[in-house]
Amino acid sequence: MQMINYRLKKLEKEGKRIKVGVVGVGRMGTGLVCQIAQMQGMRTVAIADTTLDRALEAYKISGIKEKDIIITDDVKTAIDSIARGKMVVTKNGQIIPKCPVDVVVDATGIPEIGARTSFNSIMNKKHVVTLTVEADVVVGPILKILADNAGVVYTLADGDEPPVIKGLYDFADSLGFKILAALKGDGPIDHYATPETLTLKATKKNLNPKMYTSFRDGTKTNVELAAVANATGLIPDVRGMHGPECTVKDSSKIFDLKEKGGILQNEGVVDYCIGGGELSVSHYDDYFTGGVALVVTTKHPQIRKDLKYLFMGEGPNFTLYRPYHLCAIETPLSIARAVIYNEPTLTPMAPIAEVIAVAKRDLKTGEILDGEGGFTVYGQIERGETAKRENLLPIGLADGIPLIVGVAKDEPVRYDMVKLNEDSILLVLKRLQDKMFAKQLKYST
Repeated sequence: MQMINYRLKKLEKEGKRIKVGVVGVGRMGTGLVCQIAQMQGMRTVAIADTTLDRALEAYKISGIKEKDIIITDDVKTAIDSIARGKMVVTKNGQIIPKCPVDVVVDATGIPEIGARTSFNSIMNKKHVVTLTVEADVVVGPILKILADNAGVVYTLADGDEPPVIKGLYDFADSLGFKILAALKGDGPIDHYATPETLTLKATKKNLNPKMYTSFRDGTKTNVELAAVANATGLIPDVRGMHGPECTVKDSSKIFDLKEKGGILQNEGVVDYCIGGGELSVSHYDDYFTGGVALVVTTKHPQIRKDLKYLFMGEGPNFTLYRPYHLCAIETPLSIARAVIYNEPTLTPMAPIAEVIAVAKRDLKTGEILDGEGGFTVYGQIERGETAKRENLLPIGLADGIPLIVGVAKDEPVRYDMVKLNEDSILLVLKRLQDKMFAKQLKYST
């Protein structure tokens, strides 16, 4: 991705700007539209959102004049409008892949819609950049295969923690470091949080209460680190991971094997650190909130000496730390990388990990599961082979479906405990994926 800034300026100068369609303009999607408007070499030519006013507002605050916007749910009108240099707004996200765009960005955050948007985009030979990690951890590997066959890129969006961690991983792996743990920061976890208990805080942060709940009940962190696992082959050390409170400085000691004074049963894991307290002047002493890291080691004595000299710690383990991730602000880099270099930022190779649904409370027969950030279940990462062997239901499928038996609080939900939605594209793709990866992950379907 070298000199991408110059490549974008060249596209701008030649009048060949990358045409972007965005599906979903909540906080992340709106931020993306505004960021693209500040850049050379690309343009948001179409926005879809179920709330038209929200889509119009995204264009408005990005600097687009109302006279340059066409509202339509008709594909032909949308295509003609874009050809005339107009921007399209629609309530129907599934017409975006049929429009003359180079990339479709899925920013819906809803697994079912995200999977459908990605699938339809690939079928229409459009690159896909997705912010909906929740869909990726369920069916990302099969979407990647479909994209490869179609000659397009399927990738998670830079700026979200998984791709930022992947950047550190590629850096360390290329240099020959042994990777002990890939980490991200988080705040205190409450598995039993609900949109009702968090409404006030969500409103203050301008976030959907259900989305905010998925952050605080731990689901989002488990989802993000499952995406890292699926792209790198790293594993969760235990179900749900450890999640200790620690600073960046302490992480190189904590994320080591138990026999060496750490907490790990295995090397090469994904995990998270709980933050606390105010940030110190030196980010190396900070808690992890907002940052990502790798704990790495090397056997070579000279390299250890060099790392110590470079203020990376005493060794033998060292923490490579990036103190920020900028979410949708960085997403245009993935757009450019997909179009210019035909490369993903992060793409899953196999279902190494799943995020399973676990009951937030005692659930009764007939209750409707309400997915991530809801009132009924939270998500925990588990190894893919274990999840399949124990018939555990991915949390991405645990939305809008009824229980056919009761489930005790903190008990994982199994496939045989629910009535699945047979019309779900997420379910169709998941079943296909399970068959394709059955041999690799040593389970049968």
